[in-house]
Amino acid sequence: MTGGGESIRGEPARGAGQGPPIVLVLGVSGSGKTTVGTAVAERLGVTFVEGDGFHSAADVAKMTAGHPLDDADREPWLRALADRVRRSAEAGEGLVLACSALKRAYRDELRAAAGGRLWCLYLALDRDTARDRVSRRTDHFMPARLVDSQFATLEPLQPDEPGLTLDATAGLPAALDRVRAAVASFARTTGR
Repeated sequence: MTGGGESIRGEPARGAGQGPPIVLVLGVSGSGKTTVGTAVAERLGVTFVEGDGFHSAADVAKMTAGHPLDDADREPWLRALADRVRRSAEAGEGLVLACSALKRAYRDELRAAAGGRLWCLYLALDRDTARDRVSRRTDHFMPARLVDSQFATLEPLQPDEPGLTLDATAGLPAALDRVRAAVASFARTTGR
């Protein structure tokens, strides 16, 4: 971690992909992915996509009933997200996608779809704060009792994954400045 609760990781291969970066805002439920992702997209002037909208009705019902998704449940969701990322990459458009992407394998699939343009923003949050935030939400299908399953699945960003780790309890304005600078650095490194 560097100052301010952030950690910058990895660099992409030079010349990978064409066009502006595709930003993946990831973390456990309650980490603020939608709030931060919307603000990042606005700051960067690109489209924001909420990954929860890609879940099937069956997956939403399963989570609402308090049952965590497994890899088989997530596979069609992840494929749909990868297709959306691929469309933006092929069109040379920037994008901010908010989704849990808890496992490295999920991020690798999205990274492949982005053609080397994926940059990750991991919103790190402790279990108790996540549980508290989720328990206070009234407009979301994810119950607080599933927070533990998300932490059990979570694989934080690895050193070779381009991105930034931020404390999800930090203030949004300062976080946005750090994200914008880090995305700009990623874009320069990759020749965008």
